[in-house]
Amino acid sequence: MTPQAGFMVVAPLTRGRESAVRELLAGMNFEPGRCNPLNSLVPFGRLERLHFARIVVLDDQTLDDISAYGRPREDYPLSVAFLGDFDGDYDSFLKELVAMAGSGLRQIFANCSGFSPGCDLLDWLKSHEQRPATYYANWRGRTVRQCREEAALRRALVDHLQQNPEVASLAAPELRVRLREFVRAEQAADRLTLTPEAPTPFGWRLRNTLHAIFAVPVLAVELLAWGVAALFLLRAREKSDPVIAPRPDPELAARLFALEDHEIKNQFSAIGSLKPGIFRRWTLTVLLAAIDYTARHVYVRGRLARVHTIHFARWVFLDGKKRLFFASNYDGSLESYMDDFINKVAFGLNVVFTNGIGYPRTRWLFLDGAKDEQTFKYYIRRHELATEVWYDGHAGLTALDMQRNTVVRKGMETGPMTNQEADEWAALL
Repeated sequence: MTPQAGFMVVAPLTRGRESAVRELLAGMNFEPGRCNPLNSLVPFGRLERLHFARIVVLDDQTLDDISAYGRPREDYPLSVAFLGDFDGDYDSFLKELVAMAGSGLRQIFANCSGFSPGCDLLDWLKSHEQRPATYYANWRGRTVRQCREEAALRRALVDHLQQNPEVASLAAPELRVRLREFVRAEQAADRLTLTPEAPTPFGWRLRNTLHAIFAVPVLAVELLAWGVAALFLLRAREKSDPVIAPRPDPELAARLFALEDHEIKNQFSAIGSLKPGIFRRWTLTVLLAAIDYTARHVYVRGRLARVHTIHFARWVFLDGKKRLFFASNYDGSLESYMDDFINKVAFGLNVVFTNGIGYPRTRWLFLDGAKDEQTFKYYIRRHELATEVWYDGHAGLTALDMQRNTVVRKGMETGPMTNQEADEWAALL
C-alpha cells in the first residue's frame, strides 16, 4: 500500500501585491473554476502522484467578529496558501514539485514577504509548511495511478460488451471468464495497464502501528480531563456565545458560485477565528486529535463516519491556534455536501466548528448547531474563501465510482466466485 499525505505552504503577501498575485493565479485557469492542468506556472497534470491541489488567498472577511467578545480586531496579513494531496513520501514529492515547477513557484511566492529570488526553494517551502491537526483520505492506499488505471479498465470492459452483445448476454460466470481473456489480451497489446499494488513501506507501517497503540492512552487522558472541565465550563459558554451568521454578501456569493460545479467534484476552503480563551483552544485541539486518530485508523475505506463523498479533507491551525483553516475535495454541489453533513453527522460539524466565533448555538457540544440549517449555511458561506486555482487529478470520478472500479478490478484478478458473487460483480459493468 502506498500511503497518502498532504502538504500546505502558507506565506504572507507583501503589502500591495494582492492584485498582482490574483492576476497571476487567474492565468493558471482556462476560466474561473477551471484549472489548466498544463499551465505554465505549475503544470499539475505532469505530477503523476498528485490527487488534488489548490492555491487560495487567505482573505478572512470575518476578522471584526472578535469585537462581539469585547476584543480588538487582529489584522492578520493576507497570505497565499498552496496545498495538495499526493501519494508516497513527503520529501520526494516536494523535490519532484520543485524540479517540475520551480520557476512558476518562484513567480508566485515572489509576491510574498521574505521571499528572496536566490533562496533554496525547497528549504523555503518546508520552512513555510503548515501541518494539519486532522487529515482525512477517503481510501488509504489508493493511488492516482490506480484510480486512472481502474477507470480505464472499466471503460474498456463496458465498451467491449457494447460492441459484443453476444458476450454481454452470457451468464455472469461465463461472462467473467470471457472478460478476463479480453483483459489479458489488452494487457499483452499494451492497451491496458494494471500496476500491482506496491508494498507498504516498513517505516510508515511501523509509525502507523505505534501511533495506533500509543496515541490511545494519551487521547483518553486528554478527553477525560477535557470532559471534567467541560462539565463546569462548556454549557455556560454555549448559552452566552454570540451567533454571527448574517446573509452572505451577494457579490461574494456570486464569486463563489462561479467557481463551483464545473464537474462532478468541487472544492471548499474556509477560514475563521476561534472563540477567545484557553478553554475553546484546548477543546478544539483535543477533539481534532481524536478525529485525526479515527481518520487515520478507523475511517480508511471510503467514508468519514456516514459521509461517503469526501475525497480528502484537512483542518489546520494558524496564527498560534487563533484561527482554523479547513479544506476539502468532495462529490456533488456545496448544497448537497452541507445537507449530507447536516442530515448524517451534524454532531461532527458541531464538535469542531462550534469553537469558531459566530457558529449557530450548540447544546452540550453535540446538539443543535448545524441543525439550524439556514443559519449554519449562512455561517459556512460567510467563512468560505474563493479558491483561486483548483486541480483534480482524476476529474469526473466520484468516490463511489473509484470504489466500484476497484471492485471491478478485483473481480478480474481474484480466484473462483460463486454464481451470486459473479452476478453481483457483473452488475457493476
